[in-house]
Amino acid sequence: MKYLNRPLALIIAVAFLMTGCEAIKNSNNSQKGAAGGAAGGAVIGGVIGNNVGDGNNTALGAIIGGVVGGAAGAYIGNRMDKQAQQIENEIPGAEVTRVGEGISVTFDENSGVYFATNKSDVNAKSQETLNTLIGIFKEYPDTNVLVEGHTDSTGNADYNYTLSEKRARSVTNYLTASGLSSGRFTTKWYGQTQAKYDNSTVEGRAKNRRVELAIIASEELKDEAQQNTNN
Repeated sequence: MKYLNRPLALIIAVAFLMTGCEAIKNSNNSQKGAAGGAAGGAVIGGVIGNNVGDGNNTALGAIIGGVVGGAAGAYIGNRMDKQAQQIENEIPGAEVTRVGEGISVTFDENSGVYFATNKSDVNAKSQETLNTLIGIFKEYPDTNVLVEGHTDSTGNADYNYTLSEKRARSVTNYLTASGLSSGRFTTKWYGQTQAKYDNSTVEGRAKNRRVELAIIASEELKDEAQQNTNN
């Protein structure tokens, strides 16, 4: 499992000046989920989310932007620790990152959810991985999921934007067809604009044809955390 631990001092300092409250630091465990109060969390999350990973990581931005903080944040973080570990254990090759009170998961050809050039269908190998993920999501019904679609740079930008939408919707539709509530899912797509790897190589392009997930607490889990921590 990866832990987000980048030098964000300058970013957080700016957010602190904007909000006038205690800055919230990215973390990889439930204790650090209590590092900051909920006040100003969305603003800080937006600032950090737009700068983490050279501005190419909206999934992490969504996680940090929804931070609760305090004892309730620690409660949620503990729940997320368990879910993240289960994803990593059951889906080898998935890039799992614990940050704040959420989980970022990147699927590419190494983790079994991948797309051939110009394709958006969920192939047989991808179905095996998604079936495992469905079981985990059913075990943790109090989390919501952002599904993001991406492409490599092959073809023109407009075509890739539409292709990334098809890929993201294919994954979301497959997950919800299993009985998972569609209300838990948000679907977004970015075409070729958020490449993480070198599009000049075959390997890099394959990795950029990816789907990313951000797993965050539902309102029900946030309410549960508040009630159980009196925060």
